[in-house]
Amino acid sequence: MKKLFTVLAALILLTACSSEEAGKKDNKEESAKKDESVEVDKKLFNVEVTLPASMFENESLETIKADAKENGIKDVTENEDGSITYKMSKSTHKKMLKDIAASIDETIEETKTSEDFVSIKDIKHNDSYSEFTMIVEKEKYENSMDAFATMSLGMSGMMYQMYDGVSTDDYSVTVKVEDEASGETLEEVVYPDDLEEAEEEN
Repeated sequence: MKKLFTVLAALILLTACSSEEAGKKDNKEESAKKDESVEVDKKLFNVEVTLPASMFENESLETIKADAKENGIKDVTENEDGSITYKMSKSTHKKMLKDIAASIDETIEETKTSEDFVSIKDIKHNDSYSEFTMIVEKEKYENSMDAFATMSLGMSGMMYQMYDGVSTDDYSVTVKVEDEASGETLEEVVYPDDLEEAEEEN
């Protein structure tokens, strides 16, 4: 699933980091936002996942199909707007979510043991990856750049939710930073809301 994970990561950055102009909520913007979304249609026996055209720039349909086939997806359709619809069995979709979850868990373990994040002692999450709690050593956290780890967790959580069928209008990931000694909440970040606000301020 590495190829799919890579293109999805690109989509998350595109969706979460491209802020809309403040105060402008016209039909054109709403349409553009819809075009960039990931659509998941869970039918009785199969699951359809539609990815926007922006994720497949400079890739031929043959390459996309070949990559999909390697991942157990045999039905690939290119739509009129350039988006790609993958049709897969529920078991394949379940495996995809399992692989994404395993990738997130691996990232969490690497973050906890990395020398780059000296304050982080533990990271907990719920089953849907919509809530994370990062347990830290307060003094080290406040004197480091470890807050950047919340972005990785936020992106990972959004990735899982999008492939699980949560609309881009509805997905949300809350990352809490908690002091190991006192249990005090040092920080709480909500993605993609806080990221979009930061982009607008800049």
